Amino acid sequence: MKGVIYARYSSDHQREESIEGQIRECSAFAEKNGIILLHTYIDRAYSATNDNRPAFQEMIKDSHKKMFDVILVWKLDRFARHRYDSAHYKNLLKKNGVRVVSATEPISDGPDGIVIEALFEGMAEYYSAELAQKINRGMTENALKCKYNGGTLAVGYKINKETRLYEVDPLTAPIVTEAFNAYLDGKTMKQIADDFNNKGYRNTIGRKFSIDAISRMLQNRHYIGEYKFKDIVTPGGVPALIPIELFEAVQQRIAKTKKAPSSHKAVDDYLLTTKLYCGHCEAFMVGESGTSKTDRIYRYYKCVTAKKRKGCHKKAVRKEWIEDIVIAQIKKFLMDDEAIDKMIKMAQEYLKQENTTLPLLKQELREVEKSINNMLDAIQNGIFTSSTKQRLEELEARKEDLEISIAQEQMFKPMLNPKEIKFFFNKLRKLDTTKLEHRRSLIDNFVNAVFLHDDRIDFVFNYQKGTKTVTFKELEEASEGSSDLIVSARPKNPQESSCGFLLSYYYPLNSKNIGNF
Repeated sequence: MKGVIYARYSSDHQREESIEGQIRECSAFAEKNGIILLHTYIDRAYSATNDNRPAFQEMIKDSHKKMFDVILVWKLDRFARHRYDSAHYKNLLKKNGVRVVSATEPISDGPDGIVIEALFEGMAEYYSAELAQKINRGMTENALKCKYNGGTLAVGYKINKETRLYEVDPLTAPIVTEAFNAYLDGKTMKQIADDFNNKGYRNTIGRKFSIDAISRMLQNRHYIGEYKFKDIVTPGGVPALIPIELFEAVQQRIAKTKKAPSSHKAVDDYLLTTKLYCGHCEAFMVGESGTSKTDRIYRYYKCVTAKKRKGCHKKAVRKEWIEDIVIAQIKKFLMDDEAIDKMIKMAQEYLKQENTTLPLLKQELREVEKSINNMLDAIQNGIFTSSTKQRLEELEARKEDLEISIAQEQMFKPMLNPKEIKFFFNKLRKLDTTKLEHRRSLIDNFVNAVFLHDDRIDFVFNYQKGTKTVTFKELEEASEGSSDLIVSARPKNPQESSCGFLLSYYYPLNSKNIGNF
């Protein structure tokens, strides 16, 4: 992993020496966990109660370049003390593939904060879904009439400005026919793209043709007259540019020459990176792969201290094995209606405690409205002077300012109602855990840390304080009967955690889930 350090001190009882101490501890953490440090961002005499910090903003901007994976801080309050700022910037960093890690706090994020951060994302999705429903109704009506619904227009067509219906573009339609005939004659998609670009052909947005663009063109059923919008399919809904026989012949050649999916494999994703810790030395366990004599690839998590042979003897564990256990426990929690209801109440209480400005604004607004009503009563009773008029105008102006401030506060620091929070959890329940992005979403939102010992796994999840012991039978059920673990002992004294929800799984590690390098 590549990382940067963010160090900060405020003007309250801190000095330049504190920066040196922060950098020293972050550097030691980086060395221990095999993180290559690229840069250090320092804010001197800046408070973390707001985001108006030059080095901080520079670091956020640099994260867009995707040159580093981790931001190391001495403690999480160096990054931000305000929950909304923390949630906003961590979400932005997450989109850039960057995670904030504390060098002195083994569990790197407060559990409540992570779940609230996820709820904010869910709320945005909720409003997006509501808006999408409204938009979808209009688009469905358009689709039933085979009208253009927006998006990139396929080469060979233009849209009638009055009727919004598809029409043949006489200038670009021949390009489509040329592409189909050329491919059927034996040319590759790359050759066709190169020929088109050499001839000066451009797509509907003025760009050169790529291999992907040619591939999409050759498989676009619009060209045989088929209009499609989601589940609405209308044969003959658009003018056909290609005979059905030519189209089907091209599809047959594409099927024959299609490359095996294995040739397009993506880089392995180790979903527990920066979350999985060695139970012996508390260093990170990072992804590693190896190839057997039969050329089969095995993927593991391995302690970085053991990897560097610096005294830790922790064995590597199979990637799929540990990730499947974590996913199974998250799924079990999501299906627990009682636990979800408790989570909803906890989230609402958490948000009420956080936003102290909004209640004060609303209280002042009530007082101003009361004063306005008193003034109006006085006017009705015949008391009206120049002073009365001036005071009423001042109150009306203050009322308008307060209403604007309240609207802004609710926009940037929203309160979530139970319906919105429930929507978030229902969306998570429907995630397909066979899909990489869905697995990543569940782990990012719910897993705080995983400590892997020789005889147990300690989980700290981002929900519900306290401890719980899960027996092997419960673990096996959570793993849908696919676990190859054998319980060896029931925990006598489960570890206490200051935050999160600690689960201890006891098992002997065997050759099926351990590897040596």
